[in-house]
Amino acid sequence: MRWFALLLLFGAAATSAQERPAVVVTRPGASAYKVAIQQFAPGSGGVRVEPLRGALSDALEFSGLFESLDPAAFLGPRVTTSFESQIPCPDWRQIGADALVEGRVDERSGDELLVEFRVWDVARCRRLLRKRYRGGPGDERRIGHLIADDVVEAFTGRRGIASTEIGFVSTRKGHAEIHVMDADGARVRAATANRTINAFPDWSPDGLALLYMSYQYRRSPHLFLISRGGRYQPGRMLRSLDPTRSVYRGVFDPKGLRIAAVVSVDGAPEIYVVDVDGQNPRRLTRNGAIDVSPSWSPDGGRMAFVSDRTGSPQIYLMNSDGSGVQRLTFDGGYNTAPSWSPDGRWIAYEARVQGQFDIWLIDPETRTNAPLVTHPRSDENPTWSPDSRHLAFHSTRRGPADIYIVGVDGKNLRRITHGEGENTSPDWGPYPR
Repeated sequence: MRWFALLLLFGAAATSAQERPAVVVTRPGASAYKVAIQQFAPGSGGVRVEPLRGALSDALEFSGLFESLDPAAFLGPRVTTSFESQIPCPDWRQIGADALVEGRVDERSGDELLVEFRVWDVARCRRLLRKRYRGGPGDERRIGHLIADDVVEAFTGRRGIASTEIGFVSTRKGHAEIHVMDADGARVRAATANRTINAFPDWSPDGLALLYMSYQYRRSPHLFLISRGGRYQPGRMLRSLDPTRSVYRGVFDPKGLRIAAVVSVDGAPEIYVVDVDGQNPRRLTRNGAIDVSPSWSPDGGRMAFVSDRTGSPQIYLMNSDGSGVQRLTFDGGYNTAPSWSPDGRWIAYEARVQGQFDIWLIDPETRTNAPLVTHPRSDENPTWSPDSRHLAFHSTRRGPADIYIVGVDGKNLRRITHGEGENTSPDWGPYPR
């Protein structure tokens, strides 16, 4: 669905092929850690523990870093027994386990669940982690995903992403509404239902709000906020700006204190920075060109954006006060939709190659440039996971647009929405707090 391309010059340009970027390999020569997951011991409440183990196993598989071992192969107990003792590491090494997860679940007063678990490095027979989570009835999936993210961090040094969420736009109910889903594509739920055009969701850094563009006010584009938890005031944003001006897009800075907004000035989109309460708007770009698609650097000191000031859309960098503008992309005639990785190493963007769009990566410091995802059909709107290991994007490779995720090494491509309307414009949320 390309109505937004007419407004914001979305698309991308071909660039010269180079080697794929180097990535950190946590286990050279191995495809995945093999993990044994015991059934957690049920406590005095007699709670059901099977859903928790299933959620944990699925989330570790989803990480692409772990492979769950079949409990039928266990030489040790399938259910956690003595939670305080040392595990028999040779029994687990014999079946090829690199990791063991054991735990117990208790039901407390008021239906509260208390889940305690331990994570073991079987090869070194060393306990890496012991931790607790609390929850209520129905929280087994959420807790299982949190534990999985802890296991990933214990073995790789970076937290997993199973507990994160992705905002996106879907027409599954007829109109372009904002939706939210878990990172693996499960639990899709609508976040808006205003039956108009909604686009470009952007998470607040704390994950408690989504900023988005909508036509629900004056039948023209303006920014709106939906929130949970009571910290943010929902509704139309940037009320201090002239209400006749179109506001096409907004993105939070990494601290959640400012918003970079694309505002129409004399018919041309320009980039502003405004406080999150809508006050103190400051214009950053000043020319007759179209300047759109701002993306903050992780430290908030710089911004990538798209401009056609040289005749075709290209990606530029500037300081967050608008100074120091420099062009980043030079190869190809159409480069757009920059997305800065949370670790600062890469900027993902769209490149138009022979009429369709591919996802490319560029190093903002060295200008190293390489394709990440290529396909005869279009791949668009890249967004980074908070661990910088994965990207989500939407693609028309199967016909209607759907959301996909892929590793930063270009491997483990997975489709996470499945054909209900057009699913576009993903924005990967932060870690839950």
